[in-house]
Amino acid sequence: MEKGGNEMAEANKKVRLDEIEDRIRTIGVLTSGGDAPGMNAAIRAVVRTALAKGLKVRGIRRGYHGLLKEEIIDLSARDVSDTIQRGGTILQTARCQAMRTEEGQQKAAAICKKYGIDGLVVIGGDGSFAGAQRLANLGVKTIGLPGTIDLDIACTDYTIGFDTAVNTAMEAIDKIRDTSTSHERCSIIEVMGRDAGYLALWCGIANGAECILMPEERNYNEEELIEDILENKKRGKKNYIIINAEGIGDSINMAKRIEEATGIETRASIIGHMQRGGSPTCKDRVYASTMGAMAVELLLAGKSNRVVGYQHGAYVDFDINEALSMKKKIPAHQYEIAKLLAL
Repeated sequence: MEKGGNEMAEANKKVRLDEIEDRIRTIGVLTSGGDAPGMNAAIRAVVRTALAKGLKVRGIRRGYHGLLKEEIIDLSARDVSDTIQRGGTILQTARCQAMRTEEGQQKAAAICKKYGIDGLVVIGGDGSFAGAQRLANLGVKTIGLPGTIDLDIACTDYTIGFDTAVNTAMEAIDKIRDTSTSHERCSIIEVMGRDAGYLALWCGIANGAECILMPEERNYNEEELIEDILENKKRGKKNYIIINAEGIGDSINMAKRIEEATGIETRASIIGHMQRGGSPTCKDRVYASTMGAMAVELLLAGKSNRVVGYQHGAYVDFDINEALSMKKKIPAHQYEIAKLLAL
């Protein structure tokens, strides 16, 4: 009996030691890839939730590039004060080719261990999640938060920054329409979205555009577009608005071709990186804050290699491998509505 009791006590002690070893003590947070309004709200939520739970927080500057350069700082509650309303990311961000290599990934994992980072919150898009996936495979507990203005992450209906970016673009397009109407012009407005047309689609509907060009619908017919512009002119239309996604591009040359073919003054406006900046909307602040807090809660619950998302009115999480394998398409019905309303 005594021997059995000692063995049980030793086993229980080992379990407790394993639990202590596995416990999260320090969380790291970084932003990677393109910046997006609301990233600061997410950072703030990670920091303050972790501190409230008795954890330490380390901020990693300039994304994975900064991680490999060991640009790592301790973060306090005061460090994230007065940041929720700011655009961009206080931790800054960068692209990192080295993180695509096995050598870079192993170095990043070793640096996390060196600085005692037990769990890492990565705020970014698919490319950032791929880096998080590699770190998770090397033993670093990771949680991804969807931070991109492109809304192109398949596992979530919402991405941090999209709401602010689409509202920024919408307001700019409203202003361009005013002057386009005054001069009876055709206006081509290029919005961001290299591989995804969500910004273009939403702006097209919100701004009442006559035409939306998206990467998902590359095979548009320019001759048919020109005929439609002329038909609208005959019907007494005072302007013609084309929303063109960055992935289609060529807006300036397109404007020249349309003007030559129609005789209608045509101007191209490229809104560009102003869509990335600016104070985040209420939605981006609240959703990003909720996701940031959830990331810490997932790590404390022992979960890793997860991506936080928002679906059907609820915050959810997915295995990062599953999330990266999903494909997102433009909602066909929404696109048909956009064309119908442009008649």
